[in-house]
Amino acid sequence: MPSSLTWIDHDADSRERSLRILALFQEKESRDELGLGGIRDTFADRLFPGTSTVQTRLRYVLFVPWIYRALEDQRIAPGLFAQRADTMERDLIDTLRNADVREAGILGAQTGRHLKRLPSSVYWTVLGSWGIRHPDLSDLSRDQYHRQIGVIYRRRDKQAERDRERSKMGDDSERTPESGTVTWHPRLPSAPDDFPDKADFSLTPDEAGFLLDSIKRSHPKSLLAHLARHCAPADVDAPWRHPERESFTQEQVELLDHARLFSDLMHGAALVYNLALARARPWEEKIDEHSRALAAWVERLDRLDIGTWRLSRLWELTIGFGHTITPHTRDFVEQWQRVVVGRADGIGDDGEAIDLVRRREKFVKTRDRSRFINRRALDQWSGSSGLVRMTYRWATAKTFLHDLHAALQSGRA
Repeated sequence: MPSSLTWIDHDADSRERSLRILALFQEKESRDELGLGGIRDTFADRLFPGTSTVQTRLRYVLFVPWIYRALEDQRIAPGLFAQRADTMERDLIDTLRNADVREAGILGAQTGRHLKRLPSSVYWTVLGSWGIRHPDLSDLSRDQYHRQIGVIYRRRDKQAERDRERSKMGDDSERTPESGTVTWHPRLPSAPDDFPDKADFSLTPDEAGFLLDSIKRSHPKSLLAHLARHCAPADVDAPWRHPERESFTQEQVELLDHARLFSDLMHGAALVYNLALARARPWEEKIDEHSRALAAWVERLDRLDIGTWRLSRLWELTIGFGHTITPHTRDFVEQWQRVVVGRADGIGDDGEAIDLVRRREKFVKTRDRSRFINRRALDQWSGSSGLVRMTYRWATAKTFLHDLHAALQSGRA
């Protein structure tokens, strides 16, 4: 039977985790048939921290805390807080869809109020990563924050009471918010007066300045911070093709070079995997399609770069940065490099290459879910899987940078 995910209705944390996993299955770049996600996500987190492939427009990074701050200011009761936040987010979908100018990037553009994963879930990580969620809130999941709001209210009440007592005693010194009372960055720009009844994705210069400062402060050495501060947006299909690459730091260039080599090398493994599946069906149309794609990959491959690439340095750049990269994964990448260097030209028919990919997929999926063993899984295969080249969330970063740059330029005009 097909695999599925379930959760207990009253367990909000489990439900949120499950929704995140389901969203990953829908992200083209995150389909991880050969278990390479730990390496891919480490590169993405180091290059473009806080981003994800399901994020769309940058102003959502402000929309979400604006909604929550409004609810806090209204002192919405803890038992109603999550429900009211849900309603406001779905109202925002309607606002954006019904705007005079229909913009690209609306979460829920097709599903409307029936959207399963709301912006607060999609953007919760970036709010923490960029320091827009206060450190007191940084370790809480979105649903934990919903449940903690009553505690936060009580802490604020107690501080206000203590501050009043100090004032009565003549203590007029500046009051510092106490731990556990602050939820959002103190310089978070105020929402427009007509929000959320009216909204669009155009950042004001002040909003863009705040977001730029947030990125610089939280991830000063990242490529995202460098591009936001120093480079004009570039419509290229991968970050290593950026026209201002010469301005990047040595560390950023090295990380990009390893990310490019990894993307190029492992795309061949994905092609061999798809070709092997097409032959197992057998599916002549897909056999021809994947054979031609594999031949094109071999022709483009820089064999000298791949052959001299030190994988020991790859592991130094990716292991220990928050994602699991197992010894089995390292062995697979190292064996695949050796096979490609030795027999790239005939790799689609090479027994060792095909066996390596088959064994890896069986290990990652376990035998009962492997398409090479489970006939039903093979019959349900769409004909292409995991073939999107890894660009490490560049599409999201590129859109964010366009939004940011447009606002900053308008402020200088």
